[in-house]
Amino acid sequence: MSNSLVHAFFIGRAIAEAVSEQVESNVTNALSELGKFDAEQRERLRLFTEEVMARAQRAEEMSTQGRTTSSSTGTQGSSDLQATIDDLRAETAQLRAELQRYRSSL
Repeated sequence: MSNSLVHAFFIGRAIAEAVSEQVESNVTNALSELGKFDAEQRERLRLFTEEVMARAQRAEEMSTQGRTTSSSTGTQGSSDLQATIDDLRAETAQLRAELQRYRSSL
């Protein structure tokens, strides 16, 4: 009887050690996967944040560029437009004068 109790003790001890090793292995793997997941999520968040900041910066640059262009063309553009109108009026006057000379020569 003593032999079977000792045998049962060692079987129980072996089972406990095996279960303990399995639990330790499973917990280690789970924590490892959790760490990988956390690192991946942090990297994705970092990349997302960089992308958002880059888009915002590009939009801001385009907006600023548009203001600079429109404000500079607003003052310069109106003087260019006025110069173009003046040139067209001068050409029209020249054409009228030429047309009158042509008509009077007929």
